[in-house]
Amino acid sequence: MHKAGFVNIVGNPNVGKSTLMNQLVGERISIATFKSQTTRHRIMGIVNTDDMQIVFSDTPGVLQPNYKMQEYMLAFSESALADADILLYVTDVVETPEKNIDFLEKVRKMTIPVILLINKIDQSNQKTLDQLVEKWHGILPNAEILPISASNKFGIDVLLNRIQELLPDSPPYFGKDQLTDKPAKFFVSEIFREKILLFYDKEIPYSVEVKVDSFKETEQQIHIHAVIYVERDSQKGIIIGHQGMALKKVSTEARKALEKFFGKKIYLETFVKVDKNWRNSTRELNSFGYNPE
Repeated sequence: MHKAGFVNIVGNPNVGKSTLMNQLVGERISIATFKSQTTRHRIMGIVNTDDMQIVFSDTPGVLQPNYKMQEYMLAFSESALADADILLYVTDVVETPEKNIDFLEKVRKMTIPVILLINKIDQSNQKTLDQLVEKWHGILPNAEILPISASNKFGIDVLLNRIQELLPDSPPYFGKDQLTDKPAKFFVSEIFREKILLFYDKEIPYSVEVKVDSFKETEQQIHIHAVIYVERDSQKGIIIGHQGMALKKVSTEARKALEKFFGKKIYLETFVKVDKNWRNSTRELNSFGYNPE
């Protein structure tokens, strides 16, 4: 009998969901940085064997929305509660267990298997971990609790084995050669955003969106035309930098990462445009792929 199912990863910002996703899938599907709110979309990564298919979903960190884009991000996270066969709730050794208690209450009421993962245990000690386990047992009494360190791959094999045991009998949902549900353009935008998160400070990374206007692929190379959108003229100046040096740096690093990702020569054209208040515009958010429907 073939097994298949949706294993959805949820939790608060900056607890290591994207790092965990990449370790589980064995490929770099989600961008992972030290900054919170890195993931904005729900991203699927698919693991296939002859008799099994696991469809993992990485989701944005759960937060109280301050603008429409964050409302959409929360909707992605909540949608992961609706269609999961197995739910992975990720926390870590430093965050307060009662954070976002409304979302936790929804998790507590779920009837599917819930595995609570206490991440970053390499940054703690046994006494603190024991106290956290006891506290989480009180909050999510029906959840299995596993300590892990996603960045160090500790506990990943144990988690995968448990997922395989819990996975329902089902034919595959996707083709056996498929790695993700996202198109190539999506990963161009994500890799660009990752470099912006790493190279710029303060509000800049959170005010930026990247859109791929053109993606033309041949057997040997890919030509990409990408636009970085910001909300204000001052942000455009910061992105470009003195004599265009900042934009050149981020574009060069993005091109190198894209060549590694696609395994081809990349020709990249990058432009910066101002789109005021795009984070609160339904029309613009839909054009950037944020519609959670």
